[in-house]
Amino acid sequence: MPSHLFADRPAPQPPAHDAVDALIHRARQLRGDVDAVGRNAAVSDEDDPQARWQRALCDLAVQHLDTLDQHLGQLKTGLPARRPAARGGDVPPDGPSAGSAPNRVGSAEWNLLTDEVSWSDELYEIFGRPPGSPPLSLDDLPSVLFPDDQPKLTSMVTGCLVDGQPMDGEFRIVLPDGRVRTLHMTGEPVLDPEGCTASMWAVLRDVGELRRSEETVGRNRDSARRDERTEHRTAEELQGTALPPWRGPSHLARQGPGVLDIAAHHLPSASGGLIGGDWYDAMELPDGGTLLAVGDLTGPAIPATSALAMVLGAVRGMAVAGVRPGALLGHLDHLLETSMRPALGSALCCHVDPATGLLSWAQAGHPAPLLFRDGTGRRLPPPEGALLGAASRLAHEQDEVRLLPGDVLVLHTDGLTRRSGPGAGPEQLLALAPLFAQARDAQECVRGVVEEFGGAERLDDACVLVARIGA
Repeated sequence: MPSHLFADRPAPQPPAHDAVDALIHRARQLRGDVDAVGRNAAVSDEDDPQARWQRALCDLAVQHLDTLDQHLGQLKTGLPARRPAARGGDVPPDGPSAGSAPNRVGSAEWNLLTDEVSWSDELYEIFGRPPGSPPLSLDDLPSVLFPDDQPKLTSMVTGCLVDGQPMDGEFRIVLPDGRVRTLHMTGEPVLDPEGCTASMWAVLRDVGELRRSEETVGRNRDSARRDERTEHRTAEELQGTALPPWRGPSHLARQGPGVLDIAAHHLPSASGGLIGGDWYDAMELPDGGTLLAVGDLTGPAIPATSALAMVLGAVRGMAVAGVRPGALLGHLDHLLETSMRPALGSALCCHVDPATGLLSWAQAGHPAPLLFRDGTGRRLPPPEGALLGAASRLAHEQDEVRLLPGDVLVLHTDGLTRRSGPGAGPEQLLALAPLFAQARDAQECVRGVVEEFGGAERLDDACVLVARIGA
């Protein structure tokens, strides 16, 4: 009978033991590293679906590496012994190899000329059959499969024996004790010297444990996605409650050269996972001035949105009390640093005097305002100011600039211009200067920004606030 190792070409030489030993060492070292990552995920919040998914994925990787270790061990040992069909009920003296069936690999060969069937020791254990019992012929093999899987096996065997195609597929078997196993089967026809199919050999592997681990990974991934969508909706609702109720134009400071026509808009991120931290505000103050502010808080959606309400309340309260932008950001920095749930954030705070058109402003790690005048735009030179909540305790300097009728002031968070794709960046926003020069009001300016940036793949959500002077 031809060798089951490709009768139509020479058998390969076994690999050197030193090379296999090195592979085994590296595989076991990698398994330890993956297991350590999984343990770290396990000690995190058990209620966090993301952590559960990470742990399940690490467990699945460990399963694969354990299987790899077993396969390399068999490679080092050499070709497993084959058990021929028993005659007269004789039981061979040696039983199946020690070890559990899951992830084990067995092999078989069916000779078409002599009807002889050879099974390795591992295959008896995988099929739950006692050593020495007759191995299953190709005609009997479908009888232990699930009825739904029998056509799949028939198609695989027919393609191998008749068309000379390699086999590769999975099916479920029922063991004599009623247990169910999922097997993965690969094989090839063995050709005689004339090129005809003389026999068929196959390698079968119990993959049930791996498939269960994969199902666990899938369930945890789906759970994490559902929770992410729920968190996103909750953050949107909280943000909608915290931000100013107006979304269209608002006319503030109705008298003097500093009269303002204001409009703002929020743009969600492409993924929707980072919504919640960006905010804007505008209000008329008791001294007749106008507050303009934008900012961004870092962190997960719901905690960032909850902190947003605190920040907006603090900004409004200090502005109404007459605190100027530089000092206001200093107090806001202290508030975020000393709160029960410290947070990092950036902010830009402006005060416009309607009587003189004087803009006083300060920033804390935030993009500077863009001033558009006579069809051109420029970025205002930023005064010194560190990120909020960073424990820097540095003063936030304040700068001033005179606004003229027809000027357009654009405040935005960095999510607007920090995005993927060509042409991203503040320069694309400055290129909208001709559009702003022709716009009839602030709302038309905002509409132009949304049309330019609304369909982009932003990495974060963003806010833009436009103030048109002397409209």
